[in-house]
Amino acid sequence: MAITIRDASREDEARWLELWNGYLAFYRVSVAPEVTASTFARVFDPASALKMRVAELDAKLVGFALFLTHEGTWIKGHDCYLEDLYVDAAYRGQKIGKALVDDLVAMSKEKGWSRLYWHTAEDNRTARALYDRYVQSDGHVRYRISFEK
Repeated sequence: MAITIRDASREDEARWLELWNGYLAFYRVSVAPEVTASTFARVFDPASALKMRVAELDAKLVGFALFLTHEGTWIKGHDCYLEDLYVDAAYRGQKIGKALVDDLVAMSKEKGWSRLYWHTAEDNRTARALYDRYVQSDGHVRYRISFEK
Protein backbone atom coordinates (compact mmCIF):
# COMPACT_ATOMS: atom_id res chain seq x y z
CA MET A 1 0.00 0.00 0.00
CA ALA A 2 1.62 3.19 -1.19
CA ILE A 3 1.04 6.55 0.47
CA THR A 4 0.74 9.45 -1.96
CA ILE A 5 1.03 13.06 -0.79
CA ARG A 6 -0.28 15.74 -3.13
CA ASP A 7 -1.86 19.18 -3.27
CA ALA A 8 -5.55 19.18 -2.41
CA SER A 9 -8.02 19.55 -5.26
CA ARG A 10 -11.57 20.87 -5.29
CA GLU A 11 -12.75 17.31 -5.92
CA ASP A 12 -11.49 16.40 -2.42
CA GLU A 13 -14.10 18.55 -0.69
CA ALA A 14 -16.61 15.86 0.37
CA ARG A 15 -13.97 13.50 1.77
CA TRP A 16 -12.02 16.37 3.34
CA LEU A 17 -15.20 17.46 5.10
CA GLU A 18 -15.54 13.96 6.60
CA LEU A 19 -11.94 14.11 7.79
CA TRP A 20 -12.32 17.71 9.04
CA ASN A 21 -15.36 16.71 11.10
CA GLY A 22 -13.35 13.83 12.56
CA TYR A 23 -10.56 16.27 13.42
CA LEU A 24 -12.97 18.64 15.16
CA ALA A 25 -14.56 15.75 17.05
CA PHE A 26 -11.13 14.54 18.17
CA TYR A 27 -10.42 17.94 19.73
CA ARG A 28 -14.01 18.26 20.99
CA VAL A 29 -14.55 21.60 19.27
CA SER A 30 -17.07 22.95 16.84
CA VAL A 31 -16.55 25.33 13.96
CA ALA A 32 -19.40 27.14 12.26
CA PRO A 33 -20.26 25.66 8.85
CA GLU A 34 -19.45 28.97 7.15
CA VAL A 35 -15.95 28.90 8.67
CA THR A 36 -15.43 25.36 7.43
CA ALA A 37 -16.60 26.38 3.94
CA SER A 38 -14.31 29.40 4.03
CA THR A 39 -11.36 27.28 5.10
CA PHE A 40 -11.75 24.95 2.15
CA ALA A 41 -12.32 27.83 -0.29
CA ARG A 42 -9.24 29.73 0.90
CA VAL A 43 -7.02 26.75 0.07
CA PHE A 44 -7.75 27.44 -3.62
CA ASP A 45 -7.70 31.25 -3.43
CA PRO A 46 -4.41 32.55 -4.89
CA ALA A 47 -4.63 35.56 -2.52
CA SER A 48 -4.71 33.30 0.56
CA ALA A 49 -1.63 31.97 2.31
CA LEU A 50 -3.55 28.85 3.41
CA LYS A 51 -2.58 25.66 1.54
CA MET A 52 -3.41 21.98 1.94
CA ARG A 53 -1.62 18.75 1.20
CA VAL A 54 -3.53 15.48 1.36
CA ALA A 55 -2.51 11.89 1.92
CA GLU A 56 -3.95 9.08 -0.15
CA LEU A 57 -3.64 5.39 0.56
CA ASP A 58 -4.71 3.16 -2.31
CA ALA A 59 -6.40 6.17 -3.98
CA LYS A 60 -8.48 6.99 -0.85
CA LEU A 61 -8.02 10.33 0.90
CA VAL A 62 -7.03 9.43 4.47
CA GLY A 63 -5.36 12.54 5.88
CA PHE A 64 -4.57 16.19 5.40
CA ALA A 65 -2.19 18.95 6.45
CA LEU A 66 -3.29 22.60 6.39
CA PHE A 67 -0.43 25.07 6.49
CA LEU A 68 0.60 28.59 5.66
CA THR A 69 3.78 30.57 5.31
CA HIS A 70 4.48 33.97 6.77
CA GLU A 71 7.28 36.41 7.35
CA GLY A 72 8.86 36.64 10.77
CA THR A 73 10.87 39.10 12.80
CA TRP A 74 13.60 36.66 13.83
CA ILE A 75 14.32 35.35 10.35
CA LYS A 76 15.01 36.76 6.90
CA GLY A 77 12.87 34.24 5.04
CA HIS A 78 9.49 32.67 5.71
CA ASP A 79 8.19 30.37 8.40
CA CYS A 80 5.87 27.51 7.54
CA TYR A 81 3.16 26.99 10.14
CA LEU A 82 1.46 23.59 10.14
CA GLU A 83 -1.92 24.55 11.55
CA ASP A 84 -3.88 21.32 11.22
CA LEU A 85 -2.82 17.73 10.60
CA TYR A 86 -5.24 14.83 10.74
CA VAL A 87 -5.29 11.17 9.75
CA ASP A 88 -8.48 9.12 9.64
CA ALA A 89 -8.58 6.99 12.81
CA ALA A 90 -9.07 3.85 10.72
CA TYR A 91 -5.70 4.45 9.02
CA ARG A 92 -3.51 5.48 11.95
CA GLY A 93 -0.36 3.51 12.63
CA GLN A 94 0.50 3.30 8.93
CA LYS A 95 2.96 6.23 8.92
CA ILE A 96 0.55 8.57 7.14
CA GLY A 97 1.06 11.40 9.63
CA LYS A 98 4.81 10.95 9.25
CA ALA A 99 4.47 11.09 5.46
CA LEU A 100 2.56 14.39 5.73
CA VAL A 101 5.18 15.92 8.05
CA ASP A 102 8.03 14.58 5.90
CA ASP A 103 6.37 16.18 2.89
CA LEU A 104 6.29 19.57 4.62
CA VAL A 105 9.90 19.18 5.76
CA ALA A 106 10.96 18.48 2.17
CA MET A 107 8.83 21.34 0.85
CA SER A 108 10.31 23.72 3.43
CA LYS A 109 13.84 22.81 2.37
CA GLU A 110 13.00 22.98 -1.34
CA LYS A 111 11.36 26.40 -1.04
CA GLY A 112 14.02 27.80 1.30
CA TRP A 113 11.65 28.45 4.19
CA SER A 114 13.51 29.22 7.42
CA ARG A 115 11.49 27.10 9.81
CA LEU A 116 8.58 24.69 10.08
CA TYR A 117 6.60 24.79 13.30
CA TRP A 118 3.34 23.56 14.82
CA HIS A 119 1.69 22.93 18.14
CA THR A 120 -0.59 20.24 19.51
CA ALA A 121 -2.55 19.53 22.64
CA GLU A 122 -0.33 18.68 25.59
CA ASP A 123 -2.23 15.44 26.17
CA ASN A 124 -2.17 14.31 22.52
CA ARG A 125 0.36 11.56 23.17
CA THR A 126 0.04 9.96 19.73
CA ALA A 127 0.84 13.19 17.88
CA ARG A 128 3.56 14.13 20.34
CA ALA A 129 5.25 10.73 19.88
CA LEU A 130 5.46 11.49 16.16
CA TYR A 131 6.48 15.13 16.54
CA ASP A 132 9.17 14.35 19.13
CA ARG A 133 10.95 12.31 16.43
CA TYR A 134 11.54 15.55 14.54
CA VAL A 135 12.31 18.00 17.32
CA GLN A 136 11.71 18.38 21.04
CA SER A 137 9.30 21.03 22.29
CA ASP A 138 11.00 24.41 22.48
CA GLY A 139 9.34 25.18 25.81
CA HIS A 140 7.07 27.94 24.56
CA VAL A 141 3.58 28.24 25.95
CA ARG A 142 0.79 29.42 23.66
CA TYR A 143 -1.60 32.22 24.68
CA ARG A 144 -4.67 32.99 22.62
CA ILE A 145 -7.37 35.63 22.90
CA SER A 146 -10.39 34.83 20.76
CA PHE A 147 -12.49 37.67 19.37
CA GLU A 148 -14.91 35.61 17.26
CA LYS A 149 -18.25 34.70 18.68
